[in-house]
Formats: sequence, structure tokens, C-alpha cells
Amino acid sequence: MQQNRRDFLGLGATLLASAGLPSSLKGGEDDHSAHAPLSIPKRQLTLVRDPKRVLSPATVITPQEGKNYNPVVTLNGWSLPYEMKEGVKEFRIVAEPVVREFAPGMVVNCWGYNGTSPGPTIEAVEGDRVRLIVTNKLPEHTTIHWHGLILPNGMDGVGGLTQPQIAPGETYVYEFTLRQSGTFMYHPHADEMVQIAMGAMGMFIVHPKSPKEHKADRDFCFLLAGYDVAPGTYTPNPSTMTEFNIWSFNSRVFPGIDSMNVRVGDRVRIRVGNLTMTNHPIHMHGHPFEVTCTDGGWVPKGARWPEVTIDIGVGQVRAFEFIATEEGDWSLHCHKSHHTMGPMGHSVPNMLGVKQDDLTEKISDLMPEYMYMPMGKNGMAEMQDMGEMGMKLPENTLPMMSGEGPFGPIEMGGMFTLVKVRKAQGKGDYTDPGWYNHPDGTVAKKVNLMPFKR
Repeated sequence: MQQNRRDFLGLGATLLASAGLPSSLKGGEDDHSAHAPLSIPKRQLTLVRDPKRVLSPATVITPQEGKNYNPVVTLNGWSLPYEMKEGVKEFRIVAEPVVREFAPGMVVNCWGYNGTSPGPTIEAVEGDRVRLIVTNKLPEHTTIHWHGLILPNGMDGVGGLTQPQIAPGETYVYEFTLRQSGTFMYHPHADEMVQIAMGAMGMFIVHPKSPKEHKADRDFCFLLAGYDVAPGTYTPNPSTMTEFNIWSFNSRVFPGIDSMNVRVGDRVRIRVGNLTMTNHPIHMHGHPFEVTCTDGGWVPKGARWPEVTIDIGVGQVRAFEFIATEEGDWSLHCHKSHHTMGPMGHSVPNMLGVKQDDLTEKISDLMPEYMYMPMGKNGMAEMQDMGEMGMKLPENTLPMMSGEGPFGPIEMGGMFTLVKVRKAQGKGDYTDPGWYNHPDGTVAKKVNLMPFKR
């Protein structure tokens, strides 16, 4: 039997009290009355209780005048604005509790920055002097570590080692010159077990000084995050060590994740950072790619090789690139199958081949959560639409498999999205083109064959 962090460290309620966590984490395991969502800031999406809703529309990117770089597109996110002050790019960051909509039908109490979790992407250019003003509105102290960046030791953001902790209500300033370009992250280096588990993280993109260097037509980024949110509740359990039940791209789960919409012929870069507790083999359909950048820097062209799956370890960043040559709606997902499912229990009974009939209904009278947990007699596909089967999900809980495509249920959740490649997509157009219109004769179809005789 695996132990979670609370059992392993023997901290229990002491950990939660000392961390200053919301009261929703201090009640008993069966007491869901304290797990109500925090008030949703105006900047957050409106909750739509429709787990069958198809893909959310892609984030619309407005061209930024005066930029000497091609801005990144953060899936279901945004880039933090800055002010120029005496030649320094000044960013203001607020660490605070936020509510994040993971998909229509589910919101989660998280910790993040500037009203969202993950926080907004920070974008700057190699050689820039940056000033990052951080205000702490969390219930406990924090810091920010600038993952992968070369900087003065006193700006590295390790609480107790390179700086004092930022107490609640305090504001600290980090200032340094960006000495390299590439793909980086930011996250706390104070009570990491709790703060990262609650979603405090963000991307930090440093563009090359020359716009012609490492050029891409479309540049996307997102973070991998794992959460343990019990069915019917709203707040992640930060004591979980391995048994997470929600796997997300930028704290969104399919079908609530933006698609990446590109034009045939585009050079596409996808930057992925991993702040979960396990590795993720990210697989791209339809196009081989090359890994071009890590959080350690750009990969020399002579060291690259073709792949269709890249394993991203804990604390790593990988950027990969491909030329979009094939039209269609192409899947991009983690290849650990249970990471492409919605929130599921960890003690799922194996009911394959078991005649259930009315047994489930009788058991559910005693165990209301049972309808959510068992595997179907013939597999999980029959659980695709639990509503049509008369099964009621717990409050604020998504089905394990959801999302409708042009041919029916897609049967995916979690770490899954689409790269939509179109000839007609405009050069600066990131809007969702809708489902792909397949040319005649290019879709697999049913045929009737004579029975096979042995």
C-alpha cells in the first residue's frame, strides 16, 4: 500500500495548520461542506455545467505592435504586461489564491499569480534588464525561483538560502539582466510541497536578441500539472505524493483545452514544462518533430533527431518543432493512458467480464460514489456518457472520458488537445477553424466482409 506525503512525513493536521491553508483542507475526508469554491474573480471563466461541451474556442491572439519577437501563445492563458522604466522592463506579480476552471463543469481552488493558475507567461528578450515586483497575498510565506535562468545568486529565489521568505502582505523586488534565450519556468522555492501542488507556477520565455535566430511561425507554450481533487470537492490535497487523479495542460483538461491552430507550411514550436511528480511522454500525431530547446538552452542542429514522442521528466522543459505539412485535426497528448482521463478514483474495481445487472444500483444506495468508480463489464467506453446511463456524478466532478468530435465521443480527458492544421488559416490567425473537412475517400470506413472460415 502506497503512502501519501502526510503518512510518510507524519505531519497530518500540523502541516495544514502551519501552511496556513484554506479551511477546506482542514475538515475530515468525508466533510465536503468546507470544500466550496472560492469566489471566482472576474478574470476567470464563467462556469458552464456541461461536461459534454466540445473544445473551447482557441485563445485569440492580438498582434503586439512594437515587439521585436513573435509572442508565444499560452494555452488557455496570457502573457504578463510590463512597463518600461528607465530602460528596465518592470513586471508586477501577485501570488494569491485563485479559482481555476479546469473544464466546463469543474472549478478548483488553486494558488497562482495575477488571478490565474498557472500564472501569466513572462516574455522578454535576451539582454533585457528585468525588474519583477512580487507581492505575496498567500496565507503563508513564499518566494519565486526563476527556473533555468542564469542570474546573481541573491536573485535565485530560494527561501532561507539566497533571500528571506516573503511574508504574507510583503513585497520583494527581483532585478537582473537576461543573459540567455530559451524556455524557462517560475515557481516557489518555499513550502514547495504545498504551493506547487496548489498550482503556483508559470512560464518564463526569453526570446533571442535577433528575431531571425530560432525563428518559428507559431510558438505555443504550456505547463504540465497534476492535482489530487477528490470527487465532489474543490481543493487539491497537497499531501499527495503519487496518486494524483487530474492531469492537465496549463491546469485545463480536455475538452476544455485550447487547440493549437496553424497554417500548412508553418514552422511550429511547442514548449512544455513539467512541474508534476512524474514523467510524461508527450506524443504528436501526424508530424515527426525535433527537440530544439531545453531549460538548459538551445539544442545544436547537429544534435537533433526526429521523434514523435518526447519524454519530459520532472522539473524539465522541452521545446520541439515541426513543419505543419499535413492538414487535419491531429492529437497531441501524454501517452500514459490514465493521464488522458478525467478525475478517477485510485481503487477502481476491475469489473471486466463481470455480470453486474442491477448490482451497481443496489450498491450505490449504500455507496453513492460507487457509480462513479467501477469499470464497465465490457470496458470503460460504456461510461463515456454517464448521464445517459442514469449515473449522477458527484458535485464539481468531470466524467473520466468526455469530449465530442465530428464522429462521436472522443473518449479522452486530461492531457489531450489538438493541433489543427489548415491551408486556409491566415498568417496571424489563431482562431479555431472548426472540425476538419476530410476529402472524399480519406476517412476509414466500415465494410462488410464474408465470415472468415478456418
